Amino acid sequence: MLITALDAAARAHVESESVPGISVAVVQHGATLLMKGYGYVDLEWGVPTPSDASYEIGSITKQFTAAAVLLLAEEGKLDLDADLTDYLDFNTQGYSVPVRRLLDHTSGIKGYTEMPIFGELSSSKLPRDTLVRMVENEPFEFEPGTALIYNNSAYFLLGLIIEEVSGESYEDFIERRLFDASEMKDSYYCSETAVKTNRAHGYDVPEPNRVIRKRYLDHTWPYAAGSLCSTTSDLVAWNRALHSGELLSASSYSAMTTPAPLEDGTRVRYAMGLTVADQGGHRVIAHGGGINGFTSDGRYYPDDDLIIVVLQNSTGAPGPGALGQALAQTVLGDLEGTVEVPFTGDLGQLTGSYVGPARGTQLSVIASVNNGKLELEMGQASKFEPDYRGDLTWTRGSQEFTFIRQGERIVELRFDSVSGHYVLRRDGL
Repeated sequence: MLITALDAAARAHVESESVPGISVAVVQHGATLLMKGYGYVDLEWGVPTPSDASYEIGSITKQFTAAAVLLLAEEGKLDLDADLTDYLDFNTQGYSVPVRRLLDHTSGIKGYTEMPIFGELSSSKLPRDTLVRMVENEPFEFEPGTALIYNNSAYFLLGLIIEEVSGESYEDFIERRLFDASEMKDSYYCSETAVKTNRAHGYDVPEPNRVIRKRYLDHTWPYAAGSLCSTTSDLVAWNRALHSGELLSASSYSAMTTPAPLEDGTRVRYAMGLTVADQGGHRVIAHGGGINGFTSDGRYYPDDDLIIVVLQNSTGAPGPGALGQALAQTVLGDLEGTVEVPFTGDLGQLTGSYVGPARGTQLSVIASVNNGKLELEMGQASKFEPDYRGDLTWTRGSQEFTFIRQGERIVELRFDSVSGHYVLRRDGL
């Protein structure tokens, strides 16, 4: 029954016209419940998806980069608390930026994928230093350690640090120390020119149900932030090796999977290349990925010894995260868990507009009251009523909204999206 239900969920996923094909793996307690391909890896030739198709995995790459940095730290070749300028020529504009602040997106450095000029750079083959010089000229988005904004620049710089201290190319180091050690025989650094057996063709979805061949992207640029290619079976092997202690020391593994608080002690849910959250009492260590033509979702439930990997050869909805969640619920049951508690204070104290930096934009959240319930509006999206959890914190799914009181006044709204923690100041203060 369980295997049938998992298979049915995967089949339903590829019924979307925006999803050409997927490869799925569900493994629990070492037993493979599902390892299969669905749909097509090539729409033009109608090639069915094999279970061992390789995909560009986008930002799932980041956990490999983080593990590589931690290996080098174990060997005494770098110090996580040293400033990044100890290893690279980079203008930090007077800020101190420890290497560990690159790993958890709390550096404040501008993300290059959100810069308008990156559209021109992405299809060019230029020295990587071109991007470094471009980023360092941008003002910091916040003081290091005071917020968390998902940041590809940080992982690009980490790739350069790995090369500097190891004396190897990023590609060679990852292959030798991580792919080989984890028996990942079908994983590699992606290429826009190389011919690879069983490589899935990628498709962009610029609007619902309109699928086009993926736009060109030179793999000089995703680099240590998103340029690895892999298969579902290899990513299962990676999760087994990483989480069983085969690759890292206990202290390094703990650092990689334990989110460090911000400078003011605020809890966050991003560790090092991995998010760490709770779903209805089930701890989950996860990361997704998105790159031209491909999206991905990988998650590990340590208390349930459950690994789920979904690789999709398009950028279309509903996306691999939705299927990953559905598969997890099929195995584990309801993952909602938390019950709303009553709010007994004055909601009127919270109303107003809260504004602050987010990923590539300024985020505005408007709080209002409707029929005795808090209502939030984010950007151009529709208003919604989050659920109250206590301590001035409301949630919507995995999102958390916490109002910060200073004296008698509410001065901030902290919006935690798991992979981001945005500090939004109340307008007029």
